[in-house]
Amino acid sequence: MDFNERSAYPHPGDFKVMRPEYSVEEDGFVEATIMIVPFKVKGKSASKAGARRAALHEAEKVYRSYHPSYRISSPYPMEFVDNETVKWKRLSPMQREKLGDYSFTDKDGEEDYTDVETMLVWDVRPASEG
Repeated sequence: MDFNERSAYPHPGDFKVMRPEYSVEEDGFVEATIMIVPFKVKGKSASKAGARRAALHEAEKVYRSYHPSYRISSPYPMEFVDNETVKWKRLSPMQREKLGDYSFTDKDGEEDYTDVETMLVWDVRPASEG
């Protein structure tokens, strides 16, 4: 018996090399669809690049449903400042269960929490260094 059995579902990295198809939704958001026939993943965001990142994150989530030991990697660093000078920080595993994946502090010093999926929809990106 082969204990290294592979599922039919492609590895998330396989989706990275595929070109997405984009569509603009009625709400103005962009949806990216990435297909590896017969599998497809979709992601939605405020931009094409964000929609692609959201679709790739979705591929990781689906892969994990086939392989429960697979660990989904965060598409964001542990701490960063985005292009709008909002500070983001990844929460501890215990905090993530109740609050979300990241805390953010806006320009006015207000702190709030959200999950990675919402960050991808909002098209949050670390500010360019340099």
